[in-house]
Amino acid sequence: MYASPQFVTAAYGLAAVAAWGTSDFLGGYATRRANAFLFTTVVNLGGLLLVGTLATASHAALPTGRGALWVLAGGVSGGAALAIFYRALSSGRMGLTAPVAAVLGAAIPTLVSMFTEGLPGRIPLLGFVCAAMGLWLITRTEEGGRPEGIGMAVLAGIGFAGFYLCIHQAGNGSAFWMATLTRAGGLIITALIVLLQRNFRDITPAGVRWGVLTGCIDSLGTMLFVRASQTGRLDEAVVISSLYPAVTVLLARIVLKEHFTRWRFVGLVAALASVPMIAAQ
Repeated sequence: MYASPQFVTAAYGLAAVAAWGTSDFLGGYATRRANAFLFTTVVNLGGLLLVGTLATASHAALPTGRGALWVLAGGVSGGAALAIFYRALSSGRMGLTAPVAAVLGAAIPTLVSMFTEGLPGRIPLLGFVCAAMGLWLITRTEEGGRPEGIGMAVLAGIGFAGFYLCIHQAGNGSAFWMATLTRAGGLIITALIVLLQRNFRDITPAGVRWGVLTGCIDSLGTMLFVRASQTGRLDEAVVISSLYPAVTVLLARIVLKEHFTRWRFVGLVAALASVPMIAAQ
């Protein structure tokens, strides 16, 4: 008896949700006491050591030259986005900033599909309306301002969308090597920014340890997402994997005791609910 492709994609995607949601919580918490780009450099280095070792041990074939360039580009986009995202998580409420990045990260690849493959059905269009309402409710404040970290979460969401699109363009290949090249691309961009900032000490030894652990967990999530995208449709893999804020929000609620106003909670639910609707076909 064989599992259906949809079930396999969902299984890989949900496993990626658990990994990414946990790593985002750890990263957002740790960057409250460290420079975001320096911390993300450690994250990328730790993840690169893990997945690079797994890729070498697996004896899997390397991606093609074209595929490798797309994966590296995805790593650069995702690496920069991750640093910005950690900064957004550390400066604002995790339960508010994480869904914003997730919804944008899922919506943009779907918009690209709309232009290349035609308009979606009624459910995806309803999802866009639901996402817009959710984002408005999340970002509004009683004082008429904007919650801290939302702007950076928007930039992070755009970067994550670039990562998804680049991985899709890379095609099939070893998930180990694709995750390794993704980490290499992320390490290049974040290390370059750290060199330009000349900020090499704004992190504690404990922060380094947390960074390595975060990178290992995040890299496992990347490998699982790659497998999800290879076993099913890109929109299915993106949408399922984009549910990771649910884990981040849950951890923020349990560990940090974050609270939401009634309308922000409604916005959070609407934003998360829109994710599976946006790419429904």
